[in-house]
Amino acid sequence: MLSSLPQPSIATSRMLALVNQPPVILKYHNGQLLKGNITINLLWYGKFTPIQRSILVDFLLSLNHKSPRQPSVNTWWSTTGLYKGGPSNLVVGNQILDEKYSLGKSLKNRQVQRLGLKAGGHSKSTATLSLVLTSADVAVEDFCMSACGIHGYARYKKVRYAYAWVGNSETQCPGQCAWPFHQPLYGPQTPPLVAPNGDVGVDGMVINLGTVLAGAITNPFDDGYYQGPADGSLEAVSACTGIFGKGAYPGYPGEVLVDKTTGASYNAVGVNGREYLLPAMWDPHTSKCKTFV
Repeated sequence: MLSSLPQPSIATSRMLALVNQPPVILKYHNGQLLKGNITINLLWYGKFTPIQRSILVDFLLSLNHKSPRQPSVNTWWSTTGLYKGGPSNLVVGNQILDEKYSLGKSLKNRQVQRLGLKAGGHSKSTATLSLVLTSADVAVEDFCMSACGIHGYARYKKVRYAYAWVGNSETQCPGQCAWPFHQPLYGPQTPPLVAPNGDVGVDGMVINLGTVLAGAITNPFDDGYYQGPADGSLEAVSACTGIFGKGAYPGYPGEVLVDKTTGASYNAVGVNGREYLLPAMWDPHTSKCKTFV
C-alpha cells in the first residue's frame, strides 16, 4: 500500500554543515505546499520521559503561539508564510506511544513510512503531517551517517500523505546531530553551548525538527521550494545549516542570547516561557538566511 518513493529530504548532519555553501536560491517548482491549517499527528517510538515529550510538544505548540517575549518561535515560523500560499498553522492532533518498539530497535526508512501511516497517514485529508520521533536507543537507516531527520511522502489508497522523522542523537552522534550543544565530530572544536532545556539530545531534536518541518511545509511532495536535484536538495532551513545568529561561520553558530540564570543559549521563546535554539531560515523575499538575534 506504500508506493516506491524518491530519496526523502534530510536534515543534514554536522559533518555536512562544516562546508562553506555558495549563495542559495530556492526555486519554486509549481507543486502543492502544505498551507492553511495543518494537523500534526505524532508517534513516539521508544521510551521518552514525560519531560522530554513536553519539551517537544511545547515547541510544536509554540509555532503558532504569539509569545509576549521576543524573539519568539512564532516569529521564526512566520517566515514559512512568506513562501507561496501564505501561512501554515500547525495544530497537534493525535499522539501514539509505541514504547514496546513494535518494529524493533533498528529501523529502515520504509519502516519509518509505515510508522508515519500508523500515526495518521491513513487520513483522507491532505492537510495532515505524520511525525515520527525515535528515542535515543533506536537506530534508523542513514541516521548519523548523512541524516539527523528526514521528511518525505507516501501513498495510501491513492492519497498522498506527508511524513517526517527525527531521532534523539544523544548517545549515537551528538557531535553531528546535536551541535552546537556538543563538541562537533569534525571541524573547528569550539566549546559547546548549554542546551536551553537541559537535554542535549532533545534540544538537538528541536533543531532538526524545525528543519524537517519547514522542509515538509514548503516542499512536501518534491515539487515545492528547493535548490538542486529533488532527491538531494537544499530546502528552507537545510539551506542555512549551521547558522543560528549573526556572524555565524563554519564551527561558530553566531551570536545568540544567553539566559542569565541557567547560562543556556537560545534565540527563540515559546509557550510556558520555554527557550529554544532554532536554525536560520531562508527568506524568499530577500533570498538570504534570516536570523532573529
